[in-house]
Amino acid sequence: MGEAAGVTTAERAMLVLGDDALAHRLAAELADVYRRDVVLVAPGPGGPHARIRYAEGTAPDEPTLLRAGVREAEALALLYEDDEVNMRAAFLARRLAPGVRLVLRMYNRNLGHRMADLLDRAGEQLAAGAGPGPEPRDAATIVLSDADTAAPALAATAVAGTRKVVQADGLLLRAAERLPEDPDALAEPGLATLALLSSTSTDPAGADGSDSSGGFAPLLLPDDAEVRAAAGRGAVVLEAIGREPALPRRRASRGASPRELLSPRLRWALVGVVAAVTALTVAAIVATDEHPLHAAYLTLLDLFAIGDPAVGEETARQVLQLLAGLLGLALLPLLIAGALEALGAYRSAAALRRPPRGLDDHVVLLGLGRIGTRVLVRLRELGVPVVCVEEDPEARGIPYARRLRVPVVLGDVTQEGVLEAAKVHRAHALLALTSADTTNLEAVLAARTLAPDLLVALRLYDDDFATTVYRTLRAAHPDALTRSRSVSTLSAPAFAAAMMGRQILGAIPVERRVLLFAAVEVAGQDLLEGRTVAEAFRPGAWRVLALDTSTGEGDDPPALLWELHPGYVLRPGDRVVVAATRSGLPELLGGPRPPAPDPDPAQAAPETGPAQAPPEVGLSA
Repeated sequence: MGEAAGVTTAERAMLVLGDDALAHRLAAELADVYRRDVVLVAPGPGGPHARIRYAEGTAPDEPTLLRAGVREAEALALLYEDDEVNMRAAFLARRLAPGVRLVLRMYNRNLGHRMADLLDRAGEQLAAGAGPGPEPRDAATIVLSDADTAAPALAATAVAGTRKVVQADGLLLRAAERLPEDPDALAEPGLATLALLSSTSTDPAGADGSDSSGGFAPLLLPDDAEVRAAAGRGAVVLEAIGREPALPRRRASRGASPRELLSPRLRWALVGVVAAVTALTVAAIVATDEHPLHAAYLTLLDLFAIGDPAVGEETARQVLQLLAGLLGLALLPLLIAGALEALGAYRSAAALRRPPRGLDDHVVLLGLGRIGTRVLVRLRELGVPVVCVEEDPEARGIPYARRLRVPVVLGDVTQEGVLEAAKVHRAHALLALTSADTTNLEAVLAARTLAPDLLVALRLYDDDFATTVYRTLRAAHPDALTRSRSVSTLSAPAFAAAMMGRQILGAIPVERRVLLFAAVEVAGQDLLEGRTVAEAFRPGAWRVLALDTSTGEGDDPPALLWELHPGYVLRPGDRVVVAATRSGLPELLGGPRPPAPDPDPAQAAPETGPAQAPPEVGLSA
């Protein structure tokens, strides 16, 4: 592995450790967009890059961290797929370098937030025990999830007009994709137009942000003139911005109801037995003049054959006892049948559901790993019917599918009959989200033979291969909708901004591009302080959306003023919410920098730079 000249571990470099394409993508993002020196520890080939040094190491242990220069680094990103590996490395890094900023990739969000609090407290104690040292650094711990960032975009490939929600730091922002009603109309603007899509009312597939999109490439943060000139194009508009609502207390899951435990025939049989017992009780009251409770007691004793024989008693009493005994004989098999049916119902509730016979217009989801599980939850939140296909019965998403009552087909999707069992020929869309290129491609080709017009989305890691497959499927099936998504491309901008210490609220995918939302203190920002809202707006780079008017004391929740007058002057004490592009955010917060080409996928060739491993690319036709 080569080491670039002029890059040493003594500089305040950015450390990136990981085991997949996200680590390479993040390193390139930091080097190309933020112009920072990066030390990368990750598998895969890496060519020479002026700002990236490749350090050796197979695991994030103490020798690897020290060799990479963790004690002199400004920030450390731990991007391994295993949460436990990231946690162990984070504890070790905090002990070795209490002042380093940590960015963790965690799938378990609740555990991640607790980890962040624990590591921040530990860093404060370790820094205090070390005594006075060099200049203070922002040693915060930030936890992000690539699955949470990418899932809304992947789910949106199967659902038109979906909403995108960002919830963080007590703030809530909701955006929606809108298509115009006819080719000459404009999409409804909402509170603000955040982006213009490549999709149009006449071509819902659009150019999907590819390099050949031309004038119909997705345009982020357009100005009013560009919006007025975009007749017929879809748009991503801001629908709402405000406080994040308190989550309702989660109700405990209830067991199966009697209606689910017993079949209708058995329920009617039990109703008949109860009616017969009631009739015998009434007959006993009339024939023997017994008290109603005593008559019911005697009837039940006779029913279960534990009463004394009615020898020497009145004929009516003897007849009633015989009838009760016969009824008891009929009750015994009913009780046994009921017990067996209830046991079967409980076992069925714990088992995976099969696709129902009449299911159609659903989404077939292949793969229930990290990404597939988040996409499944998102689709169910949108009310979309889903059928999952998974080869591993112990996969991460199987418990979620069981809890959500989603049908699952267990089997190898490349085997004959598996896609048919998922009823792909009657489905609306197919999402191939497994981690194997060949599996995704083979599933798509098989699905195309069953349903040529099916909307299909797949992930492919090799970019050249992905481009070839995309063009081939698009040419072979020109009438099918074509989408393209990349998990690492969607996630890397948010991770990079967190590495820089920015308070990133979230990211919204716009086809193959990403729009970031950040909370920014106006004080010290030359491109914001003393400017009006209109003057601070730079089309294609950033835009002020709202003003936070909370006092910032105690647990005071955000009080947002989103109807800002264009002439409002931003003051040093203001805190604003801004939307920004990948290249716009570092320029806004870091001041002017040398011009560089925008690396967004819609504006440049596919990202195959020498600093990256084969990127993870989602493709569909």
